[in-house]
Amino acid sequence: MKAIVQHTYGGTDVLEFTEAPVARIKPDEVLVQVRAAAVDAGVWHLMTGTPYLLRLGFGLTRPRKPIRGMDAAGTVAAVGANVTTFEPGDDVFGTCDGAFAEYAPTHHTKLIRKPQNLTFEQAAAIPISAFTALAALRDKGEIKARQRVLVIGAGGGVGSYAVQLAKVFGADVTGLCSTSKVEFVRGLGADEVLDYTKDDFTRDEFDLILDIAGNRPINHVRTALSARGTLVIVGGERGKVIGGTSGLLKATLLNPFVKHTLRGLISLGNKEDLAVLGELAGAGKITPAVDRTYPLSEVPEAITYVQAGRARGKVVITV
Repeated sequence: MKAIVQHTYGGTDVLEFTEAPVARIKPDEVLVQVRAAAVDAGVWHLMTGTPYLLRLGFGLTRPRKPIRGMDAAGTVAAVGANVTTFEPGDDVFGTCDGAFAEYAPTHHTKLIRKPQNLTFEQAAAIPISAFTALAALRDKGEIKARQRVLVIGAGGGVGSYAVQLAKVFGADVTGLCSTSKVEFVRGLGADEVLDYTKDDFTRDEFDLILDIAGNRPINHVRTALSARGTLVIVGGERGKVIGGTSGLLKATLLNPFVKHTLRGLISLGNKEDLAVLGELAGAGKITPAVDRTYPLSEVPEAITYVQAGRARGKVVITV
């Protein structure tokens, strides 16, 4: 099969579009014929091996699993002996290791059936980014109806879902983004959109702030919180050693000493949340925003585009 393979950490030049063997599935696994796969920040981190902390789990000197990609949508090609929830021919979406390939194995609990109203490209754009947005709003942010919510980084993959999900929860939503994404974020349903190049978001008070961009000091963002507001640190690039974990640690350490609630997020996702997201997408309550698609052979170009911060919503690989 064709796949995007890497044998060492580095830039996009370490990615090879080449032949790779189709994996043998274990008894609890499903083999998916991949039709589409999404690009997210995690793909770049695993490609470069930064922050270095992640190498403890994924390989110290080179990736243990050489095929990149996590979000996937496609058709079940084969099922393991213990799998009773799927059969060959089912259209599914979810997460796996090695989605940038014609076939990818994954545990059966990491998949659900694809809603019929979604294309494979739309379905592939959901899992990791929408998992993150849902966990940040519902679990860490404890969002409530009629709250004022600010999404910093509203124009990206996670942000596009955060805006839509916050509206589903009944909140009044303000999105902060770049000039080029203002109309896009407004189209997602945001009640107000601020351009970070000219608008001061600290002029207002918000009950809940999701900081997805992660490039502002926590104390500066806190000035936009209401008296008992909550700040959830979702992302951020803060160095090669521990990366965005530094923001999570700072929020945790500072939290006992301030009036606000400060929380960091590490989102793992699960089948129950994937089912929630699939139901919302199937009902048209959230719509995957796909900026553009690239063929499998152009994964390096897709990663470069996403990492540059230009994508409005998600970028998807068609297989």
